[in-house]
Amino acid sequence: MQAQDLDPRPRPASFRKSAVLVASVLVIGAGLTSWKYSSLRAAEAAGAQPMEPAEVVTTAPAVQRAHSATTTAIGTVHALRSVTLRNEVAGTVRIARLTPGQIVEPGTVLVALDVSVEEASLRALQAEAELAGTVLERTKSLADAGAASREELDRARAERDVALAGIAQLKAVIARKTIRAPFRARVGISDVHTGQYLSEGTELTTLQGVAEPVNVDFAVAQAVAGGLRVGQRVDVFAGADSTPLPAAIVAVDARVDPETRNALVRARLAGNDRVPPPGASVRVRIPTGPAQEAVFVPVSALRKGPGGDQVFVLAEDSTGTTRAMVRRVVAGDVVNDEVLLTDGVQPGEQVATSGSFKLRDGAKVQVKAEDVVAAAVDSRNEGGQ
Repeated sequence: MQAQDLDPRPRPASFRKSAVLVASVLVIGAGLTSWKYSSLRAAEAAGAQPMEPAEVVTTAPAVQRAHSATTTAIGTVHALRSVTLRNEVAGTVRIARLTPGQIVEPGTVLVALDVSVEEASLRALQAEAELAGTVLERTKSLADAGAASREELDRARAERDVALAGIAQLKAVIARKTIRAPFRARVGISDVHTGQYLSEGTELTTLQGVAEPVNVDFAVAQAVAGGLRVGQRVDVFAGADSTPLPAAIVAVDARVDPETRNALVRARLAGNDRVPPPGASVRVRIPTGPAQEAVFVPVSALRKGPGGDQVFVLAEDSTGTTRAMVRRVVAGDVVNDEVLLTDGVQPGEQVATSGSFKLRDGAKVQVKAEDVVAAAVDSRNEGGQ
């Protein structure tokens, strides 16, 4: 049997270092194992309860204000004074001053026909009238002296009157060959030139009054016409301009069209630079009832759902988290960028506007920072008032 090593001498230092190293490795391995295990448990817990995402939206408050129910009609603009110029007598054009678009003052000569023949005849008639006047004076003297009869005196007076009447008639013909502007107006398109022969009744151009009110004629249903009154305001929209032009009703036709069941209404629009030209088509907004309080929200807040119109109202849940709650609403008229809601939303409630298409009922939301700042500014302004 081999003898065991019973040498009592201390072991070398290298052996102790190796033991410390092995122990350190074991401790580090145990720590890493524990950390890894804790990380896995945390990841499993996070996977079991994922963080709920928040949809970013902008908001706006539902606002209550007075509103009148309205209807819309298409109207036509008519100038208060509008004429089509025609020549009353035939002749050759001597002067033509019809510049399209030009504004002319009352009395301005627009077209003058040649009157040389009439002027020559006028001079002859004036000479005859002068002679007839001389003969009349001489006959009066003879009649006073008893050398002329009463019949001769009457004949001389008649010849003088006939000559004067001929002069007046010829002057009227000359005046009718000079066409003047009857009022301040804008000249329309014309095709009249100097030297052109015009037969009687030729259309020269059109004149439209400027810087004065215009009429807007439109048709509405008989039920609407029955509630309209002279002096009542309507709004006129011209072209793409969304700013209304105020007009006042001046007449409601007493007759209803038996085919369309519509009545013609005329409104007066004050003259200004924004008034559309005569003949233009405009949109007219007519009130159909008294003003009542109504709730308005931005048009961007209104969504179309399977059950009809809806909006998302923002409210905090029991944990203080802001969430979107779907509300069924009844939408009415659209006024500028807002829509009227007749049911579903109370004044002061916050509704989601931009970004509301991403929402669902109960979704967590986050309001954009600029909305929060704007709300704080509004709050301070209200507090300072």
